Amino acid sequence: MIGSIDSPNSMVNITAVAQRLVRTIMFSKGQFSLLLARCNSTTRQKQVLSLIREFSPVEIVELSLPNNAETLYNSIASGLDSTLPQGLMVTGLESVRDINQLMISANFMRDEFPKHYNFPIVLWVNDEILRKLIRLAPDFKNWSTTLRFDSLQESLMEPQVLSA
Repeated sequence: MIGSIDSPNSMVNITAVAQRLVRTIMFSKGQFSLLLARCNSTTRQKQVLSLIREFSPVEIVELSLPNNAETLYNSIASGLDSTLPQGLMVTGLESVRDINQLMISANFMRDEFPKHYNFPIVLWVNDEILRKLIRLAPDFKNWSTTLRFDSLQESLMEPQVLSA
């Protein structure tokens, strides 16, 4: 399932998609689910994160991956305290130096996520990270629902700094 905001009323649409993401997190509370927030614009990502904080009645923890992260599973485990969140948003995938290894390990460890993370996880991805996820972690990616938070026009206009 892919939600998009490619119309002239993009702020209205971004709000609607952000509200849908919050509702999805609410419905998934207490169980693992994987959501991909697809956004090529860092400015738009910050706007959406702010809207999510505003709309969410539950605590959603934000975790920014360090650029030296090796595995998604362990990065999440070490980034959380002993209290598990009701939802988790993971940013910074685009800055991980060895993103290929991180994706491969996520695919390899995919069965451990629902065993130990009984909360929804939102991975913020751009188009390049999404392509790598599809190619290197297809089984993990198949568990996900994707919501798109930028228009094609905006993603073509904003320069991107991406690492492999």
